[in-house]
Amino acid sequence: MHMKDGVLAEFTTPEFRNLVAQCIHCGLCLQACPTYDVFGTEMDSPRGRIALMRAASDGRLNGNELHQVFARHINLCLACLACQTACPSGVQYARLIEITKIALERRRRQGLIERVVRWIGLRQAMPHVDQLKALARLLWLYQASGLQHLVRRLNILPAGPLRAAEAILPPILPRKRDYSRPAPAFGKRRGKVAFFYGCIQEAFLGAVNEATIRVLQRNGFEVHFPAGQTCCGAAQLHIGEEALARDLARRNIEAFLADDFDAIIVNAGGCGATLKDEYVGLFRDDPDYAAQARAFSAKVKDISEFLAENLREQPRGIVSLRATYADSCHLRHAQKIVRQPRSLLRLIPGLDLVELRQPDRCCGSAGVYNIVHWETADQVLATKMADIAATGAEVIVITNTGCHMQLNAGVQKAGLNARVMHLVELLELSYQRGEL
Repeated sequence: MHMKDGVLAEFTTPEFRNLVAQCIHCGLCLQACPTYDVFGTEMDSPRGRIALMRAASDGRLNGNELHQVFARHINLCLACLACQTACPSGVQYARLIEITKIALERRRRQGLIERVVRWIGLRQAMPHVDQLKALARLLWLYQASGLQHLVRRLNILPAGPLRAAEAILPPILPRKRDYSRPAPAFGKRRGKVAFFYGCIQEAFLGAVNEATIRVLQRNGFEVHFPAGQTCCGAAQLHIGEEALARDLARRNIEAFLADDFDAIIVNAGGCGATLKDEYVGLFRDDPDYAAQARAFSAKVKDISEFLAENLREQPRGIVSLRATYADSCHLRHAQKIVRQPRSLLRLIPGLDLVELRQPDRCCGSAGVYNIVHWETADQVLATKMADIAATGAEVIVITNTGCHMQLNAGVQKAGLNARVMHLVELLELSYQRGEL
């Protein structure tokens, strides 16, 4: 890490200083911030964190102790970007927090256990979906054998990251899908799309991917699965592993640009935000990949965004359920996709859609935040679940992998009689019932 007069080099660039200077300290972001809601402290609000960034840029944070204090408040940020939506001055908080976290991560010394866990999770598991699926099969045995029920009933696991990781484990359904050949359109072929099936979604929430493929087929699209695709790199990037994220991004760009598709479909809001926006930023100074990154990102469409424009077959089967829609932070705040999921849900006959009081609030998932900062995440989740409970919903509709797993855990903790379903699962349910 290059330093000048004790200041990290990343904090002295014209870009960083200009971004920091955009904040006018109005405080309208405070009420939108989940961690400010939990702690009530200025340094755990967006305005406070930007003040810390400015102090770091000005050289007023020197010495290991001050850097550790700075890092603690920065790392407690969920990066949900609700503050960016609320900001009247257009502060690019997403870019600020990205630069800051990467700079701090480069300087921080990791312990042996953390290095091992990161190596396994970020380098060996998530980028290799077959290995992740093998882990999912083992965890399916853990569930099917009744061991999970026993572990949870006896509360065997100590409070901490391991218990937090176990709590968000969704019900796993073994499945086989041949990705070596495209899935043909049902009826008249109207187009050809590529599907980004992800890593965690594919291994642990495969039913969502199946529903996504079938809904696309029903609407006349031939669905392709580029063989070289891998993890989007969001989790790696958001905890400062920029080089690894860039390597994963290159592999995805090359895989998806190898053929000409009408669109690249993604069904997870967090992955979509990374594929659409952050890939361009990762290669902004790379003469070999900058243009390719822009071409790739321009084709990425969230499934709700794509279907809102290309729904050819109306869902006709009656689904008599009360539902509430829990926005993915990165779908709502980063991609600005708010209307489309709701418009699709309103097309489903019989579905009673009830809005949350605070639909823009984070559930506490935020990548691996709910494992690394599990105590804070649990408090954020408790607020979300109280809002959900007040709707009386039987179904919690989501559009993101992390939200799906986190809200599954939330339903269990809150003792709600509700289930979590992806938007496409409800659409597919309506299509199926319409065929009866």
